[in-house]
Amino acid sequence: MKDFEKKTRAYALKNAIAYKGKAVQGAVIACLFNEGLKKQDMKKYAKKISKIISEVNKISLEEQEKEYEKLEKQVSKRVIREGLPELPNVSKKGVIMRNSPSPSGPLHIGHAIISGLSIAYVKKYGGKFILRIEDTNPENIDPKAYKLLENDARWLYPKTKIIIQSDRMNLYYKYAEKLINKKTAYVCTCSADKFRELVKQKKACNCRELSVKENLTRWKNMLSKSGYKPGQAVLRFKSSEGMKHKNPAMRDFPLARVNLTKHPRTKNKYRVWPLMNLSVTADDIEMKMTHIIRGKDHRDNAERQKMMFKVLGKTCPWVAFIGRIHLRGMALSTTKMQEGIKSKKYKGWDDPRLPTLISLKKQGYKPGAFLKFAEKISLGENDKTLDKSEYFTLLKNFNKSRE
Repeated sequence: MKDFEKKTRAYALKNAIAYKGKAVQGAVIACLFNEGLKKQDMKKYAKKISKIISEVNKISLEEQEKEYEKLEKQVSKRVIREGLPELPNVSKKGVIMRNSPSPSGPLHIGHAIISGLSIAYVKKYGGKFILRIEDTNPENIDPKAYKLLENDARWLYPKTKIIIQSDRMNLYYKYAEKLINKKTAYVCTCSADKFRELVKQKKACNCRELSVKENLTRWKNMLSKSGYKPGQAVLRFKSSEGMKHKNPAMRDFPLARVNLTKHPRTKNKYRVWPLMNLSVTADDIEMKMTHIIRGKDHRDNAERQKMMFKVLGKTCPWVAFIGRIHLRGMALSTTKMQEGIKSKKYKGWDDPRLPTLISLKKQGYKPGAFLKFAEKISLGENDKTLDKSEYFTLLKNFNKSRE
């Protein structure tokens, strides 16, 4: 890329001036992509870009403005963009989008980026935003989190529709049977160790060739209280490429398993719980999801769900992946926060030292600040790193002009 360092510094200065002296790495990189920087070259240039942005953020706003006057010609007017990038295939009815946290605690600033982007697009085009609480793993649930998540989501966007997956178990069973009847799912009784070995060897197990009738019998045995015990049987998706798929994660992945852990909401009513690829596919179809924004760590899951949409004869929603947001000086692990609360390190989820929305709301931050921050991060698969102080400087600036 011609004049890489000059252009990077020019865009960093321009962005810093727009936001009271602090440039945002994601915004600068987006401009460089428009100037011709390729995603495959990011490993080569990422450290240099971060260094330049850091240098720009260290000088005063007055110095930034003086230097920018000298480099302004490096900035192409054609790349200036206000607001969100357009989404493809948007109908007149708008978009249906979602965020899907597990009920292990309240929303934090990491959740607010994906939720914020989705909400911003719903506001832009019209439509519906759904917060879908994914609680089909009975072992990782904080009963108090349901209300916390609902309150956080409706604080961000009052029109948020709340869906709880454990209320929809019969739907997931229906989809499981549908896949069995289509000969695209089977009940496997191989041990986990044996199946892992078969995956490595690209070999199918004997269960794969069972008849629909036998698989339905086994499925009923999974559901029966006197049937299979945990670990004895699992429902698997039958990949169209068999066990030869180049990506091991796509080779007959699991869809449901027996889990006798008592669920906080449904108690012991259910003994077979769907794994995320079954429940997410069923919900995205039934809720008529149109566009999905998710972390790039879910790329394999997105591919699995695409395979399931195909065998079910449905059109997969448009999906965008965003990179990880690393916030130096802030731990975004809900589990670690919860441990800190239990050990009395923090007084609760609203402790001012925690990066939860309930805490930041108490400190005077407004919903619009988080939506604007998410908009500035925007779509893109490159990982972004911000210091804690840089994040809160940006958030405070957005907060001053938001309702």
